[in-house]
Amino acid sequence: MRAVVVTSFGGPEAVEIVETGVPEPAARQVRIKVAAAALNPVDAGVRSGVFGGAGKRLGLGWDVAGTVDAAGVATGWTVGDEVVALAYGAAKSLGTHADYVVVDADAVAKAPVSVDAVHAATVPLNALTATQALDLLALEPGQRLLVTGAAGAVGGYAVQLAAHRGTAVTALAREADAELVRSLGAAESVTGPVAPGSVDAVLDAAVLGAAALEWVRDGGAFAGVIPQAQPASVRGVRTGAVEVSPDGARLAELVALVDEGVLTPRVAETYALDEAAKAHARLAEGGLRGRVVLIP
Repeated sequence: MRAVVVTSFGGPEAVEIVETGVPEPAARQVRIKVAAAALNPVDAGVRSGVFGGAGKRLGLGWDVAGTVDAAGVATGWTVGDEVVALAYGAAKSLGTHADYVVVDADAVAKAPVSVDAVHAATVPLNALTATQALDLLALEPGQRLLVTGAAGAVGGYAVQLAAHRGTAVTALAREADAELVRSLGAAESVTGPVAPGSVDAVLDAAVLGAAALEWVRDGGAFAGVIPQAQPASVRGVRTGAVEVSPDGARLAELVALVDEGVLTPRVAETYALDEAAKAHARLAEGGLRGRVVLIP
């Protein structure tokens, strides 16, 4: 089968397509025939060496939508099930950017029925990151949350999930994205500056760090999206950063919200698997509203 990997670090030119054996699922694992797999900034980070692993073959891809092709014992899944999953890890030898991928059975959820596999592939990593970041903030209904990078993939899901929970959301986004973020449920859209101490919490999807922390009231909360990279606490503000974890049960809840129309998967562009390097180059250009998705 084909798989997208890096064996040396660099830009999009470091991306390789290799032929490798089809992986076999062990107990409590399933093999998924990939129908679509999103390309995320974390993949660019792996490719460029941010997470280490020099001298190893590193497989790219965390998100997958596809069909269960084989199942080990005690999985609860059946060959033919249409599913989505998060294949966690920056140092795996094979990722979801491949013809097949093996994942732990408890990282899998049934695919949404209201969208195609290409759109479904944008859900696992980004929506799980958003909901787990909101869990860190532990806001009460009616409290005011500011989401930075609100027009992006994680930020957009965070706006929708927070609004669904009854949180008053202020979206920090470009003026050109104001209509978009309001359509996602933001009560207001701002381009900045934001008044210091004016919100109960910040979900920092744009990775602004200490600058965004200043906008939180004394005793409020801050959640970042890069593990252990949150700014130090000031003024009694509780700070943390989400390290996304695979969670099939939680993913199933998010899939249900997709089917209910609460969450809106967004696809910017699609590329064939063999065009993975071109997809990385497009991601590096920026300006995307939605995810780039690879299709085997």
